[in-house]
Amino acid sequence: MLKLIDLIELAGVKLLDSKIHLAIPPADYPEKPLDAFFAGTFRQWQEMQNRKNFTCEQILSLIRLELERDRWLFAGVYSVDGVQLGNWRPGTCYQYSTHEVSGLEALVGKAIIQFKRDRFLRQSYLKLPRYKDQLLVAELRSERMSIGDFPGYKSVLLSYGMLQTVVRGPCPSWRTALSNVAGVYLITDTSDGRLYVGSAYGGAGIWQRWTTYADNGHGGNKEIKELLIEKGRVHAEGFQFSLLEVCDLDSDKDRIIERETYWKNVLKTREFGLNKN
Repeated sequence: MLKLIDLIELAGVKLLDSKIHLAIPPADYPEKPLDAFFAGTFRQWQEMQNRKNFTCEQILSLIRLELERDRWLFAGVYSVDGVQLGNWRPGTCYQYSTHEVSGLEALVGKAIIQFKRDRFLRQSYLKLPRYKDQLLVAELRSERMSIGDFPGYKSVLLSYGMLQTVVRGPCPSWRTALSNVAGVYLITDTSDGRLYVGSAYGGAGIWQRWTTYADNGHGGNKEIKELLIEKGRVHAEGFQFSLLEVCDLDSDKDRIIERETYWKNVLKTREFGLNKN
């Protein structure tokens, strides 16, 4: 297999004193790095660190593809411009200033890297010289990785960050599919597993309803709004959206509400979740 380091050098980019950043969602920060990459905010996501992790000149960034633990998406090389104390979380944190190194457009978001971390190696910040020969190019795609086309109603599973990207970005297949159905949906608070069952009918169906969540996090739901007042707006970053049932837009409203009630009873979301009625 080709080595990533060789392709980077062929592109005319010389790596200086560099660290590999294996970007994995930290337990205390709900937004996933792959979501941030899709949304175009990965650089900002990476710049927020709870320690001085980037004591180097450059960062070679890899984002773990969650369903394939030994495969990583190449997210670019970034020059470190500076660091200062941050204020984005309680306690000590650091805010880096970086910029993406140009010339790697043919690889960023397209190169899938095979790198198997030793089971004893848990660190996410590795010195490049020691591991550079282990970064192998498993695949080089012709198109930059993105959320992609609508996967079908039974396969919808969106983090909050991905929902915002779908709503705000050019994702016509998602908009068309979700605008043409009403139904019952599920929100999971991944921080504690609590569930919220809701329904959408009339107008642009599921799409219209989920757009309000993307805008403010709570979608106008009293229960979720109270939760975000208590926990802070950032808590919405840990929400996950899926569909329980879909039906035609012209389906009877009372029938949809009846199915919503059914799912509340099945999942016990009044007793143990976020539904209050």
